[in-house]
Amino acid sequence: MSKLKNRLSQNEMEMRVRPREDDVRGAYYRDTTAIIHSSPFRRLKHKTQVFFAPSNDHICTRIEHVLHVASIADTICVGLGLDSELAWAIGMGHDLGHAPFGHTGETILSRLRVDRGLPKFEHEVHSLRTVEFLANSGKGLNLTYAVRDGIVCHCGEATMKPQIPDFRVKDLGAITERKNLMPSTWEGVVVRFSDLIAYLGRDFEDACRLGIIKQSDLPDSVASVLGTTNGEIINTLVNDLTEYSKDATGIAFSDKVFRAVQEMKKFNYERIYKSEMLLGYEAYFQRLIKLILDYLTEIFGKYGFDTDKYRKEKNMLAYGFSKYCAEMKEKYEQHDGSYDLLVFDYIAGMSDNFCIDCSQEILMPSHLNEDIDRAFQKWFDSSDGRVAPAPVIVKGGGTLFD
Repeated sequence: MSKLKNRLSQNEMEMRVRPREDDVRGAYYRDTTAIIHSSPFRRLKHKTQVFFAPSNDHICTRIEHVLHVASIADTICVGLGLDSELAWAIGMGHDLGHAPFGHTGETILSRLRVDRGLPKFEHEVHSLRTVEFLANSGKGLNLTYAVRDGIVCHCGEATMKPQIPDFRVKDLGAITERKNLMPSTWEGVVVRFSDLIAYLGRDFEDACRLGIIKQSDLPDSVASVLGTTNGEIINTLVNDLTEYSKDATGIAFSDKVFRAVQEMKKFNYERIYKSEMLLGYEAYFQRLIKLILDYLTEIFGKYGFDTDKYRKEKNMLAYGFSKYCAEMKEKYEQHDGSYDLLVFDYIAGMSDNFCIDCSQEILMPSHLNEDIDRAFQKWFDSSDGRVAPAPVIVKGGGTLFD
């Protein structure tokens, strides 16, 4: 195996929007701490990966998925002599912009945006928007270029053959869709493969746990090559990728394993993602998200940024949304030059549980007869649900989550 080398300089890879003083952490480890202390990361624990099963502790959630991706990418990078801290940071941040209810929610939000003449919603692009703008009350997380690039370019499902980075510094602010994007670093490419490795066996395992399929349903041509458990599948794919990836030819599986991966992806798509259970989600979540979108659009049109007027609605969704509007008004003016995406951004940031609670607030407010300010504390943090933890000072400057 030849050593893989990035062609961007260290300065190019570690560029930030705003300069920061160095401290005891490396640049990418510092990015990881910024991500894990952010509100968007925190909300991933209540966001669907594939199966909406909030009462089942053993079904994978979005926060588990990003941990799986980061740990797999870390392992592969160690095997290939790459920067495991960079891969870990990209893996931890790659899904920060995911909508509630997984890819079903993403599809619904995208359709609703297009219906209103807005660009489609893609979670990769929205993850970049989240770390550059929405997180930290409109300040963003100020991550390095290499991590932001890896986040927006993390979708590699359509091109799982050998992949080589594009080795250029992109204008990330000009990216509006994920099509034809390739990461600038080897670590970014590794995360694309790690995303697949993380969900391929886990989605199969969860589907078996929920009784959608049986382990014995997996074709012998797949099982004999990859294995039948999530652990076996991850082990096979990580070892194969580490062995067959080379600087000259790119990150790749062997031909035998690649064929088995393609077959398992097809199996999962037909037997799991198109199952009656998952298809049944869409109509329900469509009604739920559209209810919230229509309501927030209506009251934003009536009240704008006048927080006091939202009190007339006597529900926590309206009051919490008014706080978000007030806090982010100038940020949207500076960043977007409009408020076209404000309501969509607010909904995209919701966890599954919060989204369901909000729909119930519209139909029957839970605190209708209580003082709105006192009830607010039961729903939100002190600002608008995006409160930051107390900083932990690090020797050398900075904090553990900046």
